[in-house]
Amino acid sequence: MPVQPIRLFGDPVLRRPAIEVVDFDKELRRLVDDLTDTMLDAPGAGLAAPQIGVGLRVFTWYIDGELGHLINPSLDLSTELQDGPEGCLSLPELTYDCKRALSVVARGFDVHGEPVTIEGSDLLARAIQHETDHLDGVLFIDRLDTEARKAAMREIRESEWFGLEQPTVRLSPHATRGLGL
Repeated sequence: MPVQPIRLFGDPVLRRPAIEVVDFDKELRRLVDDLTDTMLDAPGAGLAAPQIGVGLRVFTWYIDGELGHLINPSLDLSTELQDGPEGCLSLPELTYDCKRALSVVARGFDVHGEPVTIEGSDLLARAIQHETDHLDGVLFIDRLDTEARKAAMREIRESEWFGLEQPTVRLSPHATRGLGL
């Protein structure tokens, strides 16, 4: 499957809540393959569909040698927190400590529409929360304290990539349903 361009901070698609997947079909399998190939090529620990311009509730991850995907996730988060470094493929070379739940139980579906439950802690929990945030139009910098967020925004404005033209991706009708595209 082809590697897709990753949308960068400033692209409006990153701030739109994604819509639920209703068709578990060949196009969805192609999307998961594209997400996986793009994530591995980047390389990254996770990638959500909005990051390649598709407003559907789908993400992939690659943590500790485990490759996976989740569709239409819902999360149960632990009350115990972790604080650690976090980055994002849509915010290149930007890393800040971010508070997240230490563990997560994520429920959703696989590419065939079968229900799945993923339980994870530490880095897997962080990745699942981070990618689910993308599906809600939230970026990890939104979760930083005031001072760290100001520093991150300053670093973004000074980066070489900020303000560059975003890639144009031709989306199928299935991928753009409900997005106003």
